[in-house]
Amino acid sequence: MIRLLTLLFVCFSCFSYAQSKVVDLKIQGNKKLKSSFVKKISNIKSGVVLDSSVIEEDIKLLKRLPSIAHAYYQVFPAEGKDEYNVFYNIEENFTIIPSANIYTTNEDEFAYRLGLYEFNLLGQNITFGGFYQKDIYSSYAVNFRAPYLFGRSLGLAMNYQDLTTQEPIFFDNKTADYKYNNTSFEVLGLYQLNFTNRFELGINYFTEDYQYKSGATSPNVPRALRVHKLLYKLIYEYNNLNYDYQYVEGFRSILNFQYVTTRDDSLPEFLIAWNDFLFYKRLGTHGNWANRLRIGMATNNETPFAPFSVDNNINLRGVGNTIDRGTAAIVLNTEYRHTLFEKKWFSLQGNVFIDAGTWRNPGGNFGDFSDSQNIRVYPGVGLRFIHKKIFNAIFRIDYGNGITPDATNGLVFGIGQYF
Repeated sequence: MIRLLTLLFVCFSCFSYAQSKVVDLKIQGNKKLKSSFVKKISNIKSGVVLDSSVIEEDIKLLKRLPSIAHAYYQVFPAEGKDEYNVFYNIEENFTIIPSANIYTTNEDEFAYRLGLYEFNLLGQNITFGGFYQKDIYSSYAVNFRAPYLFGRSLGLAMNYQDLTTQEPIFFDNKTADYKYNNTSFEVLGLYQLNFTNRFELGINYFTEDYQYKSGATSPNVPRALRVHKLLYKLIYEYNNLNYDYQYVEGFRSILNFQYVTTRDDSLPEFLIAWNDFLFYKRLGTHGNWANRLRIGMATNNETPFAPFSVDNNINLRGVGNTIDRGTAAIVLNTEYRHTLFEKKWFSLQGNVFIDAGTWRNPGGNFGDFSDSQNIRVYPGVGLRFIHKKIFNAIFRIDYGNGITPDATNGLVFGIGQYF
């Protein structure tokens, strides 16, 4: 095997100088995933120059797809001189996947989200599905995403959501609970510029409905509010991650920019943007260091309905269900994942983590970031039960325990890595 790999490496080096040609790209090992789809998104095609760097880029792209657990390639001589056949070997994921997120805190909160998604609809790597959520009130959503619908570069996404929760509203050092409903329909155009850069551009029409339930009141804070809004969204992603089953290495950056307008003249238009910086590093044979830094800013309106929330399932494990809000946020999640046990199809990971964040108060200033009342730190431990041949089949359990003043603690369950 070592001799074969060495021979292939030498051959590839020679190919680039000899301008060897690809006669055909052949796809092997796939069952549900269409060979025509793999060829559509691959840069290696019949008649192009054989280039090992282009092949490696194709393989990295394929390993990112939900429908593929692993991929590798082989090159064999064809009948003509300096002509070769390239074989892409596919190990498929099972892609009809249930999803689940459950969390509790020491304040006896309990909420869950259950969903079902197909990540390889029609063998074209199309995602379609939805979820049901119970967080005091019932909610649901339906999602469709086809990133390669019109070729390697162009795709489409559509989402419908009817989300109802109980949300705490903070004003004058007091708290009130509101029943909050957000009903929205979103359409996004997806564009893949190249292997590492992609864009999403679209529009979201939504209705927000706030109904007072209990707690403090103020003449400046309405007890009922219903407003129609229009949201323009731009997402830019740089992705240079490389996957090897449960291990990830590399850097990824996701910028989300939104401009929100409203038909209600009493409510101001506002901007909101945040960027997630993710860095992963392999440590030894079984270790993986994972990091996420989120920096977010919004128009600094003095409003109890500020957009950035402190929440179990978003940023700080163990903190509870939306315990605070702000108009800017800095959040760092860092964890070390270590494979404790592994078989051909199964892996057990343990992890230790620290989630930390700070927020700017609505109408406040950047000095709020250093205010001890706004800083929260939650270290913790967790386990990951991973099925290596089913997409995103990672059942996670995390326990976070706050060490800053007035902290809580609790368990967070979910499907997939936290980040």
